[in-house]
Amino acid sequence: LQLVESGGGLVQPGRSLTLSCVSSESTVDRYAIGWVRQAPGKEREGISCMSSSDSRTYYRDSVKGRFTISRDNAKNTVYLQMNSLKPEDTAVYFCAALNWRDCRHSFDPSYDYWGSGTQVTVSS
Repeated sequence: LQLVESGGGLVQPGRSLTLSCVSSESTVDRYAIGWVRQAPGKEREGISCMSSSDSRTYYRDSVKGRFTISRDNAKNTVYLQMNSLKPEDTAVYFCAALNWRDCRHSFDPSYDYWGSGTQVTVSS
């Protein structure tokens, strides 16, 4: 399974940005997909996961209510809509997949596949 992210960039605080992750094959009922980020000098942290079995979603508290994960199965694409962005959201954002159809009740499961990341910078 290959994952390719896009949509990163420079955005002002309070604005929105949508990231996309295209998978090389269908993930329906096969892989849970999520997003992980890594800020400069910090460890990677999972921020959201979506199960492929029932589309249940999970979020880290710091992004809950601001970020939304969704999927378009026909396009093999998962999105991360990010609203009300803050400078502390600045990070490289990675798309990741778990070789199981649900997120194991976690926003940060141990993923098996990774994209190469896309940079998001929130600054005025």
